[in-house]
Amino acid sequence: MPQGGTRVAWPQTLARKRQMPLRAAHLRFARNESTGGVLHCFVLDCSASMLRNEQLALAKGMLVACFDRAAAAGAEVALICFGGTRADLRFGPAVPRWWNERWLAPVAGGGATPLAHGMATAARLLDNRRRRKPGQQRVLWLITDGRTEERAARPPAADDLVLVDCERAVPALGRCVELAREWNAAYTRPEDLIMRT
Repeated sequence: MPQGGTRVAWPQTLARKRQMPLRAAHLRFARNESTGGVLHCFVLDCSASMLRNEQLALAKGMLVACFDRAAAAGAEVALICFGGTRADLRFGPAVPRWWNERWLAPVAGGGATPLAHGMATAARLLDNRRRRKPGQQRVLWLITDGRTEERAARPPAADDLVLVDCERAVPALGRCVELAREWNAAYTRPEDLIMRT
């Protein structure tokens, strides 16, 4: 049995993994102590560049896997989609008890990448949750290909931050790696999260 608990602590696991393939030795586990629960806030880039190389489809598959895990653990999730000139809360915060891929089918891509707007929307949501549920752990997941020069501030109410790099273009710009370093965020690829361990 893993030390501390039986639930995988994904931010800590991904921080340990860095850019290596995920291995059992990287796994970190959450303590089983009773707390205020966990909120996973997913911020999904739906800009036109995410339509290339099926990046948005890959991100959606990853979200289904993550939402399934959250439902099994009784964790709350929120989904914010940004693209064009908008950033919209599409789900939550709530436990995704009835979530499935049909909920993601209407999520389309196109337009510019309003990264700052998407992160500001997430920052407001997380700040509100911090006031309402101060004991809750808040994990922010930014899912993007990094194909923008726009910069955004790291939301201060996020306890942990995970940057999911969807970029599959050649040559890669590598902006997701830079942003993860700037924010001191865990870095991963969607494939690592789709694969159950």
